[in-house]
Amino acid sequence: MHGDTKEFPLLDRRGVRGGRLKTSKKYPKAAIFRALGDQPPLSPPVQEGNLNRYLEENLTALPTHPPTILLSPYKQFSDPVHGFIAVPRALLLPLILTPEVQRLRRIRQLGVGYLVFPGGEHTRFTHALGAMALMQDTLASLAEKGTPISPEEHQAALAAALLHDVGHGPFSHTLEYELIDGFRHEAMSRALIVALNERFDGTLDLALDMFDGTYERPFFHQLVSSQLDMDRLDYLRRDSFYTGVVEGRVGAQRILRTMRVHPLDGGPDARIVIEAKGIYAVENFLIARRLMYWQVYLHKTVLAGDQVLRGAIHRARDHLRRGTLDAVEGVSPALRYFLNRPLDAGQIDQPDVLRAFCTLDDTDVLYSLKRWTNSPDPILADLSRRFIERDFFRCTFLPETPAEDQRAAWTYRVAEGLLKAGLTDAAHAEDDAAYYLTFDLSRHSAYERIEGSICVMDDDGTVRELSETTDTAAIEALTSFVVKPYVCYPKEVNLDEVIGA
Repeated sequence: MHGDTKEFPLLDRRGVRGGRLKTSKKYPKAAIFRALGDQPPLSPPVQEGNLNRYLEENLTALPTHPPTILLSPYKQFSDPVHGFIAVPRALLLPLILTPEVQRLRRIRQLGVGYLVFPGGEHTRFTHALGAMALMQDTLASLAEKGTPISPEEHQAALAAALLHDVGHGPFSHTLEYELIDGFRHEAMSRALIVALNERFDGTLDLALDMFDGTYERPFFHQLVSSQLDMDRLDYLRRDSFYTGVVEGRVGAQRILRTMRVHPLDGGPDARIVIEAKGIYAVENFLIARRLMYWQVYLHKTVLAGDQVLRGAIHRARDHLRRGTLDAVEGVSPALRYFLNRPLDAGQIDQPDVLRAFCTLDDTDVLYSLKRWTNSPDPILADLSRRFIERDFFRCTFLPETPAEDQRAAWTYRVAEGLLKAGLTDAAHAEDDAAYYLTFDLSRHSAYERIEGSICVMDDDGTVRELSETTDTAAIEALTSFVVKPYVCYPKEVNLDEVIGA
């Protein structure tokens, strides 16, 4: 820029960048915007030397009406993981502004994990934006490689990625099965997409088909839900970033750039494959996923916190269904709706259930727990206090699933500890021990060789399943289903000699 001449980008009415204009004292920026507000975009772009001549020839009079605001077609969101995320103002931004999606800001991505990893405070909202951002990058890459993608398909795929987890309940997976019998967050996500589609006059029809896997071009569903989808690529990278667990870092962009559709036209028989040069990035992704499960998602302290929270929820539900309401005084109305009703998965698409679910988030649970720390029921008060103060149980992994006599011995020891602490009486000690003693299994498999497995395309065009193209032993180790039995119990109760530690 020289002297009093200033340069600014020229956008057409759709917000498309069409060159650059220079302003001067004679034709200030505001005047040019007023004049061009109702003019077609400049083609070719006006150069610095002929600006005055162009204005004199084309603008006989400068209008006096207020300037037309020329908006970009995208709203920029700043994300520490992916950088700036460009959200289309058409459909996607209105979806983000709905109460259903805004609710995700109040649901932690890691559930109880934020009490184990201090940085893990991120939410389902940022994950939804991240999955949508990766979908944008992937579609652009696939289109560059020759797969035709219409504007309607592009928009629908972004919406499906954005809404894929909209059905998560409070504390994410921790309470997934505690509020509605047989609940799966994927089914609730679908019910909410259907409801949003009605509100948006059917504009989510195609997104719903992609989400369900019923669209005639199935590779879109693979990008939304598969063993190498936008969901997994974002949550591994995001959770690794916020927890500081570097082993979870994945080369998401490398994987996206080596994805392609085969056959290229993306017809009914086409699927997502990985080019041979991307094999090692995919292997790293699978290894990172396994490490993140054992180091973060199934960390023993996370499991212990899960059991404390579930114990408090179970105790509160028992009181509500027995009618001892004074014990749960102060419970959030949204949480009470679900604790007081025997709901099952077949009822989630009922309007009253959907409305109640959309008002429920982490805040309701934390508020209720804080109120219950003063409950007249010592068990509920103690469990609530333990969670609020992060006084979790001890979690011990076991070499094998304990036998019944072993469990009975542990139950007796925990009941004895509750009696000594004055939390129960002899008549109820064994029953109350069930809230404090939990036997469960942690399970994980990083990769499953089933329908929907990851396929690799060799340089000669041959497509093979991942384990057939690389080190079979390495992939075999990742496909093994690892099961670890564990027991959770109060730290004040010494089970070492019973467990044999």
